[in-house]
Amino acid sequence: MDFFNEIASYVSGLSSVELSYLFVVLFMFTLAVIDLTVGVSNDAVNFLSAAVGSKAAKIKHVLIVAALGVFVGASFSSGMMDVARHGIFDPGFFTFENVMCVYLAVVISDVFLLDLFNSLGLPTSTTVSMVFELLGASFITALISSGSSGLGMLNTDRALTIIISIFLSVAIAFVFGLVVQWISRILFTFHYRKNLGAKIGLYGGFATTAIIYFMLVKGLKGSAIVGYLPQDLHDFIYEDTAFFLLVAFVFFTILMQLLHWCRVNVLKVVVLMGTFSLAMAFAGNDLVNFIGVTLAGFESFKDLVANGNGAVDSFTMGSLNLPAKTNVLFLIGAGAVMVYALFTSKKARKVLQTSIDLSSQQNEENELFGTSSIARNMVRAVSKCVDAVSRNTPAGVKRWIGKRFTPLEEREDVAFDLVRASVNLVLAGLLIAVGTSFKLPLSTTYVTFMVGMGSSLADRAWGRESAVYRVTGVVSVVGGWFITAGAAFIIAAFVSSIMNFGGVIAMYVMIALVIYLLIRSHVNYNKKKSTEKVDEKMLVVLKSDDQAEVWNNLMLHAADTLTHTLAFSADTYKVMFESFSKDALRPLKSSLIKIVEEKSFMKKERRAETRGLQRIDQQLAFERSTWYHLCTNSCQQMLNTLTRIGEPMKEHADNSFSPLSKVYVDEFSPYCRDVYNVLKDINEIIQTGNYEASEEVSARAKNLKHSLANLRKEQTMRLHQSQGSLRMDFVYLNLIQESHELLSEVRNLLRGSNKFFAPLNER
Repeated sequence: MDFFNEIASYVSGLSSVELSYLFVVLFMFTLAVIDLTVGVSNDAVNFLSAAVGSKAAKIKHVLIVAALGVFVGASFSSGMMDVARHGIFDPGFFTFENVMCVYLAVVISDVFLLDLFNSLGLPTSTTVSMVFELLGASFITALISSGSSGLGMLNTDRALTIIISIFLSVAIAFVFGLVVQWISRILFTFHYRKNLGAKIGLYGGFATTAIIYFMLVKGLKGSAIVGYLPQDLHDFIYEDTAFFLLVAFVFFTILMQLLHWCRVNVLKVVVLMGTFSLAMAFAGNDLVNFIGVTLAGFESFKDLVANGNGAVDSFTMGSLNLPAKTNVLFLIGAGAVMVYALFTSKKARKVLQTSIDLSSQQNEENELFGTSSIARNMVRAVSKCVDAVSRNTPAGVKRWIGKRFTPLEEREDVAFDLVRASVNLVLAGLLIAVGTSFKLPLSTTYVTFMVGMGSSLADRAWGRESAVYRVTGVVSVVGGWFITAGAAFIIAAFVSSIMNFGGVIAMYVMIALVIYLLIRSHVNYNKKKSTEKVDEKMLVVLKSDDQAEVWNNLMLHAADTLTHTLAFSADTYKVMFESFSKDALRPLKSSLIKIVEEKSFMKKERRAETRGLQRIDQQLAFERSTWYHLCTNSCQQMLNTLTRIGEPMKEHADNSFSPLSKVYVDEFSPYCRDVYNVLKDINEIIQTGNYEASEEVSARAKNLKHSLANLRKEQTMRLHQSQGSLRMDFVYLNLIQESHELLSEVRNLLRGSNKFFAPLNER
């Protein structure tokens, strides 16, 4: 009760101006909590992908290990909060009002950026986001308050150092991942369980020593926990580091060899230790990215209340130049929020899946990315280089290396094995630790992701069938990283300029806008996830070991896919004709975009269902697969037909050519209605599984085709006698021809589905 009385007394002593900024500070704390959850969703891939991808342990056990690392790292954070206080700008030149505009702009921009990347399933750098948001917001604030002379208030050298180190870290991490994994695979092969021997002790000793070094140098150096170490031990670790690492290497080599002889899987131990260390380092060093700005704003407010006398537009914030003294309760609270987010965030799983899929050894998995001209050209060029090297390599050497890279005959149900998982974690930790020792601000996201990509390439996970997809994915992710810097700078500068000119009122407006957009983003994301859950459940069932169960669920899944495409085709066909008849451009553009999305949906579902066909009785699969592929090909051709209908219509309307005449509209409307009804009736037949009316519907479609053929002849005659718009006549003729083709494909679909879904006793 006394606590609440103290709060009430404190608030009652504030002026009206101070009260208005108190609300801003409280909102910043709210956004900091959101930022923590969103940030963990983004950065969880750094320390989870290796353990989850290799299935080193059950996912709940991996999460527990990572959660312990996150909580320890956050609770003993290394105090890098000074970056937010005075690392990018000199607060002595900024008033309290200026500083609050900068900090509020940063937290608003940060939530939007991270939420956008997480929704797309792409990892990005929270370090780069925060630094460039601070730079953008402080840059525009300095210009507004002091003109061009205000640029001297900024620490641009630090931002430039970060940019250079990012470029270097991306390339270095990829190359080291490629080389080290290639050497590791030569040593252990894919049959590593038979090739461990005495090597595993040395490998485990080196890996464990590297992890310990990473934890001490990157994870704990400068943190509060180091202060509790005895002075002799502290000096031994941090003053005589080389000797300490030698002793650790000898000790852990012996220990790991003993564990191996005791039938303990040393590689799993290494992977879990690496997961803990990376999680701890992430929380300890990146915590400033999530709460540093908010805590700096809170300290600024406390300084204003104590010494500023409410002069928000003249009281400067030189106090921020002093070292940060973060209350341990804030650190513990932040650690608790991060642990909660780690266990509950669905977006974290999506970002994690992106990283695992891009490095997966399973080439038949669904690819998350399409192809691009950049990726195709890169793959083609690299393939030529590889072929050239292969031609000049002795046959004996090629055979020996080929044996070392021969995968297991029985493929494990993992994205990659423990050898690659341990390389990913140990090498990422080492590179980050070395970068830290040289005072280079490396991004943990960039290093861990690119090490994983390099190691997957060395492991031949990027086969000819998947390489172009994987390269496109990597280019998309890396491109997104560098876009982050520019986007962070621009968004923060824009938001900060609005608040600098609008004052507290503009801050409140931006706060209201943020609340609205966050709610809308959350609702949209939940809608999207609800549609994906059904597919995910079905895909799990399709992987069952019970062939009868797989067949039953395959039929259900295939029926859903076909009816989905049929319903889509019917509705899109009707919308396109009605839009063209009304000279409406926007629905035509929207329809063509949706057709592309539907093609992508069909492609993904066909892959999944084909894997299901591989898991049923071989004789049954042989009998039914022909009819299944006839159905899916018909669906694909229906979508292609809709594209051929829509593109000329869109081009015609987009150029504002003469609209479809009323004579043609009245003439074709009954045909459009009949085609629509045929598609809907066939959709109902497949949906219900009742094919009694199939012959009657097929006959209707056949008669309608004859009618359209006659109409096509009539329209061809009109073309030779046309006195009106030839462009319009050609588009109308194309509509008639493609409607005829659409009916042919839907009849094939009806015939194929009747055979595919026939009861087994009719085989």
